[in-house]
Amino acid sequence: MFLSELKTVGLFLVTALAEIVGCYLPYLWLREGKTAWLLVPGALSLAAFAWLLSLHPTAAGRVYAAYGGVYIFMAILWLWTVDGIRPTAWDLVGSAVALVGMAIIMFAPRTT
Repeated sequence: MFLSELKTVGLFLVTALAEIVGCYLPYLWLREGKTAWLLVPGALSLAAFAWLLSLHPTAAGRVYAAYGGVYIFMAILWLWTVDGIRPTAWDLVGSAVALVGMAIIMFAPRTT
């Protein structure tokens, strides 16, 4: 059972990274004056994001809801590692709450 949960969380992390990269690269072009060629890997990353979401083994609505918690965590991690802005204690607490919410949604016992 634990391996299944680990796989789910890993898939969420990769999915979130694909979404963040897919949005960050156009941001660099639009806001930072970087080359428009960044749109190509950005589009590919967003396509990968959509494909990765389809790999989750449960109902789409549940996946999207739970994924939001992992996205919050990954966005705060991106803030720290890429943007160089250290998260506040509130950022960390909020991320932890979001991850707990994801775990409840994804790993709660189901009868149907």
